[in-house]
Amino acid sequence: MPRALPVVDKDGKTTGWMVFCPACKSGHLFNTVPGDNSVGGKKPVWTFVNNDPERPTFRASYLVKSGHHAKGHKKGDSCWCTFEKEHGKKAPFECRICHSFVTDGKIKFLKDCTHSLAGQEVDLPDWETKPDLEPE
Repeated sequence: MPRALPVVDKDGKTTGWMVFCPACKSGHLFNTVPGDNSVGGKKPVWTFVNNDPERPTFRASYLVKSGHHAKGHKKGDSCWCTFEKEHGKKAPFECRICHSFVTDGKIKFLKDCTHSLAGQEVDLPDWETKPDLEPE
């Protein structure tokens, strides 16, 4: 079963690969073709080292920061931590850092992660048996 799914553009060209992150309970996109992102900047690009979607290896590391951890967030500004207090309902996201390497079908979470898998290495789930997301 594939642990990395191809992301294909409108012309049928593979531009990246998506893996399911068991810590974030969502996909992480590894762009493999240079280009611009939706706000006009350059998107980050990774190397798909072994070209094996069942046991993928990507370089460099993958780092995602959200909420008050995100670049440009100013102390005192709203974030996902303050969402429920401000809006009276559960936030759809969490403030977090997820930093990892994907090697031979495993995901190694670095110690700077803020989630429960920090410092651990686990098998990437395949897309057909990935853990179900919690209902909202």
